Amino acid sequence: MKNNKLFFVLLLTFLLLSVGFLASQCSQSNKKQSEVENECVGDAACKSCHKTEHDQWLASDHFKAMQVANDSTVLGDFNNASYSADGVTSRFFKKDGKFFINTQGEDGKNHDFEIKYTFGYYPLQQYLIEFDRGRMQVTRQSWNSRDNKWFHQYAGQKILPNDWLHWTGNAQNWNTMCAECHSTNLKKNYNFETDSYNTTYSLLTVSCESCHGPAKEHINYIGSAAYKSGNKEKGSYMLMPKNSSQHSEINTCFPCHARKSNISSKLLSSGELMDDYIPEIPSSEYYDADGQVNDEDYTYASFLQSVMYKHGVKCSNCHNPHSGKLIIAGNGVCNQCHFKKNYDSPEHTFHTVGTDGAACKNCHMPSKYYMGNDLRHDHIFREPRPDLSAKYGTPNACNNCHKDKSAQWASDAVVKWYGPERKYHFADDLVPGSRMDLPHQAHLLKLINDTATPSIIQATAVHYISNINDNSSLQALLQQLNHKDAQVRYRAVTGLAGFSPSQWLGSISPLLQDKVRAVRIAAANLLITANGPDRVSDFGEPFTKAQQELNDYILYQVDFAAGNVMAGDYYFKLRNYAKAEEFYLRGLRKDSIMNYARLNLSTLYNITGRNTDALHVLQQAAKTDPKNDRIYFNLALLYNEMDDQNNVELNLKKAIELKSTNPRVYYNYGVLLQQKNRPKEAENQYQKALSLAQNDLDINYAICTLYLQQNQPEKAIPYAMTLKKHYSGNEQVAQLLRQMRL
Repeated sequence: MKNNKLFFVLLLTFLLLSVGFLASQCSQSNKKQSEVENECVGDAACKSCHKTEHDQWLASDHFKAMQVANDSTVLGDFNNASYSADGVTSRFFKKDGKFFINTQGEDGKNHDFEIKYTFGYYPLQQYLIEFDRGRMQVTRQSWNSRDNKWFHQYAGQKILPNDWLHWTGNAQNWNTMCAECHSTNLKKNYNFETDSYNTTYSLLTVSCESCHGPAKEHINYIGSAAYKSGNKEKGSYMLMPKNSSQHSEINTCFPCHARKSNISSKLLSSGELMDDYIPEIPSSEYYDADGQVNDEDYTYASFLQSVMYKHGVKCSNCHNPHSGKLIIAGNGVCNQCHFKKNYDSPEHTFHTVGTDGAACKNCHMPSKYYMGNDLRHDHIFREPRPDLSAKYGTPNACNNCHKDKSAQWASDAVVKWYGPERKYHFADDLVPGSRMDLPHQAHLLKLINDTATPSIIQATAVHYISNINDNSSLQALLQQLNHKDAQVRYRAVTGLAGFSPSQWLGSISPLLQDKVRAVRIAAANLLITANGPDRVSDFGEPFTKAQQELNDYILYQVDFAAGNVMAGDYYFKLRNYAKAEEFYLRGLRKDSIMNYARLNLSTLYNITGRNTDALHVLQQAAKTDPKNDRIYFNLALLYNEMDDQNNVELNLKKAIELKSTNPRVYYNYGVLLQQKNRPKEAENQYQKALSLAQNDLDINYAICTLYLQQNQPEKAIPYAMTLKKHYSGNEQVAQLLRQMRL
């Protein structure tokens, strides 16, 4: 055990931005009718042949996604109306036929801002303001078009002008947060040097070509002699023709209806989503522990968990793709398939026909409000499990309505109606598998190894198991490098970052040539992280190509606050510390409360011998977020390097008071207490650490050594056996086992 000092560890996170609202663009058709490059031509060119679909689209949410502000499109009350909330008073008025809002600007003072565009229309409408450097910003003041009144998103929060959530800040920037899913063939065109945009689009709103692809080739083909003579070309040069497959619809719809990041401005449009995007998985960071949506997660990861997806159901089986409405109202859309049993009756629902409790969606697609008043249904299509709620605290559909009742009450009702046995669902293992405070590895291995587990859930299990640093987890990750699903391979690669490169190096280098771009990027990043910039050239041309794709990915994000931190992390790994510092500071200018930038910046200062600067940055972080246990842990590590032992213990205690779930906090405090000859207290901290990481090498070694030092070898044996089981190849462990004659 390294018990002579605490180690200041590198705390860099290769961020996967959860930007949401980043979408597909018009892209080139795989097949070419001519040498002329395919282009977007606008919806008017589609109308003559597809009038019915065009008329349906004119009434859709897609058509109204973004429009020029005028008397026909603006729904809000601009008749000198006023609205006060959260410390801000705004006034809405018209002048010279234009629409204005007088509200708090980025300097904290009220100004008149002209409304240039509307954004959406129901159940809320937002408004876009033009700023300098090509930026457009979405106002916080939104119109509730259901109840005809003004309201604030983030209601009840006083958002200061320096907060990235302020409507003038990075989080409410149209160019990077919203534009691609509200316009057709959008090009962000961000200029890093000037921090400006020259954003362009083919059509202001979401049009035919957003889904079907650029139509110039299609129109040329339809007018050609070959077509008129009966020479039919499959797909008619469209990206998504009529009666497309489930896979085709998913690749068309989910780039907008998913929480994910864009990989590059250069779309490959290969038919593999992860060539162009990195979708979020249903982990507990953004979802509930059982996979239900929690944050603003959209539908991709939910639908891919569902039995509907498994059985080939596609978006258009339920939704008219042109109007956006259900193809059959109410329960009728479900009864298309679920008609063999009388599900639409009190015998199944135990609720009166026609009530909310009898609606399929309210039980099998639990809902939640987003953006203040937008009720969205989770596309998980699963049975309510209030028994899991009673056991683990997860939400359930029953208590969504019966808020005055307990989860146990709902669970008892389900047992009364449907019997005591619940059919197995992956959530039975996913929930405990997500919990660091429970024995969870066996649950995760079951999910990973069960071929019936949805791939998106296997990816989530791979993500969780990567936090358990032992041989079983390592082998599970290595096995998934060959998984048929790119999401699983991608999470397996990223999950190996916590393991020694010697354990995976030979397995990762082939993935530099994986058929999917996201996996190649992850492999290149992992190799840089583990090997440093001096040794990666050993991997030859495959690495060079994959790193270029990684560069594109990193630099595509730098208009976004968190993207600058990601770039800072990247240059840190390349040991370009000046460039890394530049990006960290740039990220903080865009979001002054983004503390993980400060954490990583302090690490940079520490590693370059600037501990005074590192301390100053961490102290700033503590002032910004005084309830963040990680900040105090980092302060403890830094104070240890600065030989200030009083502050080491003080900050470790603070992290523990904040109920840190990081086992290293308790381990390091145990080491400190052991050094101070306080063995009982050290034992207590090691036990807390083991409750969070039961098979961890350092923790088991530490407590084993502690018991041997206290002449209690019988207490040391269980921990020595854990070391023998998982780390018998470690020389330090082998020496300890020989000493104990094990």
